[in-house]
Amino acid sequence: MNQALKTRILIVSSIIILLALSNIWFSQIPNISPIAAIALFGGAFLNEKKIGLLIPIGALFLSDLFIGFHGSMWSVYLSFALIVMIGSRIKKPSFLNVIGASITGSLLFFILTNFAVWTQGLMYSMDLSGLLTCYEMAIPFFRNTLLGDLLFTTSLFSVYYFAQQKFPVLDKNYISK
Repeated sequence: MNQALKTRILIVSSIIILLALSNIWFSQIPNISPIAAIALFGGAFLNEKKIGLLIPIGALFLSDLFIGFHGSMWSVYLSFALIVMIGSRIKKPSFLNVIGASITGSLLFFILTNFAVWTQGLMYSMDLSGLLTCYEMAIPFFRNTLLGDLLFTTSLFSVYYFAQQKFPVLDKNYISK
């Protein structure tokens, strides 16, 4: 691995970990979290697939150590792993494809995590009516999820875009000599 790639991975990983730690502070606001933005960003800017998955998922785990775990955490981790994969499909970030990926990630998280809540059978009947009620009751929370994801994603990608202008080594197409 060349020095430019090592530097890029270190900087991107540091940004991800710092933002993940901020999730502890943001946990006081329901469904406002930087984690989906981190997953999307990690997928987009960490070329090595293992690192692109491990860093955001590790950052999520680290913040969950402070915030706490619950019975349907598998759906949260699966959602964010899939969001990393969505991010890895962003070859050349633009405003529209980053926003589209963020909205897709928010919808994916909504669908998977609320399905997991329904499958626990603790709050809703285990039939189609119960599933639809589960999704209906989650709509107010989705607004915050979507707003938070869009806020953090646009902020993170924008800051990184401007940092790339100043430090070319951050560009994933940078070739060191």
